Amino acid sequence: MTMTVNTAIPGIDDRATETTKYLVALDVDGTLVDHDGVMTDGVREAARAVVDAGHHVIIATGRSLGALLPIVEMIGLRSGYGVCSNGGVTIRLDPELADGYEVIDRVTFDPAPALNALRDKVPGARFALEDANGKFLATSRFQDDSFGIEAEGVDFHHLLQTQAVRVVVNSAEASTEQFADAISAAGLSGVTYAIGWSAWLDIAAAGVTKASALEILRASLDVDNALTVAVGDGTNDIEMLRWAGRGVAMGQALDEVKDAANEVTASVFDDGAAAILRSLL
Repeated sequence: MTMTVNTAIPGIDDRATETTKYLVALDVDGTLVDHDGVMTDGVREAARAVVDAGHHVIIATGRSLGALLPIVEMIGLRSGYGVCSNGGVTIRLDPELADGYEVIDRVTFDPAPALNALRDKVPGARFALEDANGKFLATSRFQDDSFGIEAEGVDFHHLLQTQAVRVVVNSAEASTEQFADAISAAGLSGVTYAIGWSAWLDIAAAGVTKASALEILRASLDVDNALTVAVGDGTNDIEMLRWAGRGVAMGQALDEVKDAANEVTASVFDDGAAAILRSLL
């Protein structure tokens, strides 16, 4: 059963000392920012305080790299790691690097089977693909802020021949329910996917999630499982919330997301993430 609380749970507090360093994984849209992309002062200040306290703060987002970097800057995160493209890309942040970061892992897959399965199932489908070089290719002039860069227009056949890190499918014609039914009917296999809060689908390589990328970082940083904290609101956060020692769902999340968490905080409209971040200080 999910409990609604805004303070640290036993088992993490018991291990904490003045030198404890948590690994804090934070979703972006619906968690740090609202669906208009706005981060409140309260969330920004709380996130900066956790960064300044020396914890391992890792942004873990479905956004691609170019759309992750502004969030990193907002919270004052200059060193450490970031996970984007739903675990498909991991970066290392270092102010001494020319760009301030480097890509240390990028997981690609063949998108053709999934694309072919979806093409005739989703009414008015638009497709976009992040390739192995970080470029975005899209059909039907499909653009979105989560891409982080402007997508290059291509035909569907071109997408079939391109190795992908992330595939996005969207429909302006289908309702959310119709879209979900179409995805179910497509019978996707050999990939990992998550349906968004609108008619939106994100696809990654099989077994690749925010959690899979975070676990690699946790092991590398030698952080105890009990000292991991994750906050998110979407179905693409479910694995991450289950992975964390303290998984926190946002108040506006779907029930299936809340069920994957240890606790539920306030909604993004009430600075729910800030309450959790302040509890780590």
